[in-house]
Amino acid sequence: MKGIILAGGTGTRLYPITVGVVKQLIPVFDKPMVYYPLSVLMLAGIKDILIITTNRDLDRFKDLFGDGSQLGVRISYAIQNQPKGLAEAFIIGEKFIGNENVCLVLGDNLLYGGHLTEILKNCVKTLEDDGGAVVFGYKVNHPDKYGVVEFDEHNQVISIEEKPIKPKSKYAVIGLYFYDNEVIPMAKSLKPSQRGELEITDINNIYRRKNSLKVELLGRGYAWLDTGSSEDLLKANQFVQTIEHRQGQKIACIEEIAFNQGWISKDQLQVLGEKYHKSSYGQYITDIYLESCTEKSM
Repeated sequence: MKGIILAGGTGTRLYPITVGVVKQLIPVFDKPMVYYPLSVLMLAGIKDILIITTNRDLDRFKDLFGDGSQLGVRISYAIQNQPKGLAEAFIIGEKFIGNENVCLVLGDNLLYGGHLTEILKNCVKTLEDDGGAVVFGYKVNHPDKYGVVEFDEHNQVISIEEKPIKPKSKYAVIGLYFYDNEVIPMAKSLKPSQRGELEITDINNIYRRKNSLKVELLGRGYAWLDTGSSEDLLKANQFVQTIEHRQGQKIACIEEIAFNQGWISKDQLQVLGEKYHKSSYGQYITDIYLESCTEKSM
């Protein structure tokens, strides 16, 4: 399976912050925002990743990640200069996706939960075995502000509506989507909506009409944070700081994930820790390296 991070857009809800820096590179506590969606793809076992961004910001992402080899992954880049809709990601990424399935994650979404890795890997297996598509639902207090998913007892999607006046459930559709390879011709068949964009909801409704769209619900013990506004960004910073301080473990430490997945060696982990040795983030990586040395000698 291939992975796509959509990190374009203008970030107008965060002006004037995003005049000087692309939204997905704004820090969320101790790391750039884009680390969080990248960590989701890595936890799902996805090693081949495309970052779609603007021409203005392309070099910034390349400076941050390069080709991904230091993490044991392959990172490619593509341009979306105008926000023409989430579904355009599959047209831009057609050659990158090839004949494989694909996971799309938005570059400003943060996910956290104890069994998240298991859920993500199950989604990958579901598509390998059965095809179709999987979206994620998260219970919210004001569903009328989001895309809302209605589903049956088998988590088969009945309807998806954008910001409905009378929501049919309290579950918002979050920015994480798993699709089989049919998503490419579907995206190409779309016509722009009234706001001039290729809508991801239209993709989801095509799968729904084929009875091949399922929803994975994230219940108690999971957190979904959209960092699109200043208030939401502050909440995300506070959440990450609180969890990391209390548990002594970092959220979305991509070097740790790469090591735990077996994609980089202990020696490579040591080098990455030394690279950031003056920061608490680098010290955390070094601590993981030292713990791995202790475990081996016991």
